[in-house]
Amino acid sequence: MKKFNTSPLSGMQELLPTEQVVFDKLKQQISDVYHHYGFQSIETPLIDRTEILFAKAGGDTEKQIYRVMKTAETADSADQALRFDHTVPLARYVVEHNNDLAFPFSVTQINRNFRGERAQRGRFREFYQCDADIIGRDSLPIAYDAQVISCIYEALKAFKLPNMQVRISNRKVLSGFLSALELETKNAEIAEIIDHIEKVPLDVTREKLAKLGVDSDKVEKIIKFTDIKGDYETVEKALTELLGDTSAIAEGLSELKTVFDLLNAQESLDDVIIDLMIIRGLDYYTGTVFETFITDHRELGSISSGGRYDNLASNFSNQSFPGVGGSIGLTRLFFVLKECGLININEEKNPVDYCLLPLSENEYKFTMATAAKLREQGSTVDIDFETRKLGSRMNRAAKIAEYAIVIGDSEAASGKLEAKNLKTGEKIEINL
Repeated sequence: MKKFNTSPLSGMQELLPTEQVVFDKLKQQISDVYHHYGFQSIETPLIDRTEILFAKAGGDTEKQIYRVMKTAETADSADQALRFDHTVPLARYVVEHNNDLAFPFSVTQINRNFRGERAQRGRFREFYQCDADIIGRDSLPIAYDAQVISCIYEALKAFKLPNMQVRISNRKVLSGFLSALELETKNAEIAEIIDHIEKVPLDVTREKLAKLGVDSDKVEKIIKFTDIKGDYETVEKALTELLGDTSAIAEGLSELKTVFDLLNAQESLDDVIIDLMIIRGLDYYTGTVFETFITDHRELGSISSGGRYDNLASNFSNQSFPGVGGSIGLTRLFFVLKECGLININEEKNPVDYCLLPLSENEYKFTMATAAKLREQGSTVDIDFETRKLGSRMNRAAKIAEYAIVIGDSEAASGKLEAKNLKTGEKIEINL
């Protein structure tokens, strides 16, 4: 009988070793792709000042933040909280260290973040995010937006997912569109409504827009705007028919075309479309925005996202550090892919290569020496020193290792070892 509730807190992921090895492998593969694209690793502190984290939080984030209760010995009297993403702390980092960095600064952060969201399946309060960002000083060419999207897409290939599609848009197109409708003062509120448009019935969206004081004709134009998708020519034509004069969205369209063309020039990126429904809720995005979906599993939602932010560091410095970044929410993605069978833990190899089973204390020294030689060759090795029956020990070995090596007095004397594959029963000779 349990003396305490030993289950993890709601919204916290806890994996079995066989699951953890797959999770870690995917995390490493993502990291490898980021580094192949030239991104440099950093880690920002898990705890930061709330004034920093709130500088560009927006939306519901301030309600979800985990505040830190300080002890009497805490030297820093500032209010503190756990970071909820990597982007805002990155802005602080760049301002703090800009004299020591080479710009454009390509940077990756793969670590845990925390949000006190309502716990539900696939939504976590503690979660890994795998971020890749490029920060410029004073300016950052639009081609970097395509570079980040390409990198994130390539990293997702580690999951061997079928039919991935990248959907891109540009916040300047939305801003220009709303300005043409004389709704620029309601830009943030309308953007948040559009960001949730796929999750609610259209009548709910119409009702929310009406409550903002948007008249019915303009509501319908906004609805039509969010339906526009396809290649650049299709999107440009639809916007011209909807607005007539597209001068208000010219800058956004130009950037959108550049990013779209650069992405389509890469044979490795199979499917990219423009979709004006893609907004991204956080208000620090100023230009390109993107989300990635599995076309046959739209119920999973976005599996990666990001965009351009030109003003994120403006709260911390008078200097300009425009940036673009993308993120893979690894914890959530691992959970939902496992749930729908796109990650099969049972098909993965066990965490340990060899489990050594000495039959008595007389073989312990030889077993230790054997394990050391196997490890020198790059293998992972577990030693079972238990005195239970051999069958019981073999059952344990089958749960953790690919091969078992039984070591008795004859093996120790001759040095001849035989490894048994615990899945197929095949036996192979081991030469050390």
